[in-house]
Amino acid sequence: MAAEGQALDPIHQFQIERIIPMKIGGLDVSFTNASLWMLVVFLAIAALMLYGTSRRSIVPTRLQAAAEMAYEFVASTVRDTAGKEGMRFFPFVFSVFMFVFFSNLIGLIPGSFTVTSQIIVTFAFAALVIGIVIVYGFVRNGTHFLHLFVPSGVSPILLPFIVLIEVISFVSRPISLSVRLFANMLAGHITLKVFGGFVMMLLGAGAAAIISPLPLLAIVILTAFELLVAFLQAYVFAILTCVYLNDAIHPGH
Repeated sequence: MAAEGQALDPIHQFQIERIIPMKIGGLDVSFTNASLWMLVVFLAIAALMLYGTSRRSIVPTRLQAAAEMAYEFVASTVRDTAGKEGMRFFPFVFSVFMFVFFSNLIGLIPGSFTVTSQIIVTFAFAALVIGIVIVYGFVRNGTHFLHLFVPSGVSPILLPFIVLIEVISFVSRPISLSVRLFANMLAGHITLKVFGGFVMMLLGAGAAAIISPLPLLAIVILTAFELLVAFLQAYVFAILTCVYLNDAIHPGH
């Protein structure tokens, strides 16, 4: 009964479980299922990029075509959003995009764990992005970076209110960036789990089994939609990262 309850529980799939318990100075640094799937995501990305670019054939293989397409897609996104100067951040943006995309994609495999469904993971990425923006903004522009919060041509009467709004908007960036990704992954996987539970219950209902293909069809459609969402959320995270980095490169309004 416990196993059946876990199979139907849409929240159980997000539970962090310790695989190798470890503590260092009272700090819990256990190797968990989230750590394991982060490692799986890293190895999958490394395999794609290393094997895909190892031969560099004139007629590319599928892996080479996928690796080149990912590279060109992110590179064009960075250039179009942050300009040529933004290309110095290409390795970072590419790493973020690939990690988020592969985490979303691998999380759709039954029995796996979706790393990006954990708010602490998405917030850590968002905080890292904003931290880089602030540090690079001050290193490159000095105090001129603060012009990001002071739009030009604003009436002195309205300026304090505009500055306050700009500051609040900037501070809320890591929150919106992390919650958007986390919420989409969480909601999508809960929906898939709920519909999967419907199929199991209908198949066990005997006479009602005739209508079980309906939620099964819905699962197929939702899975296809989640594949699209997996890419779109990675793209949105990457392009917003580029937009924020562009503010550090060109802080003037």
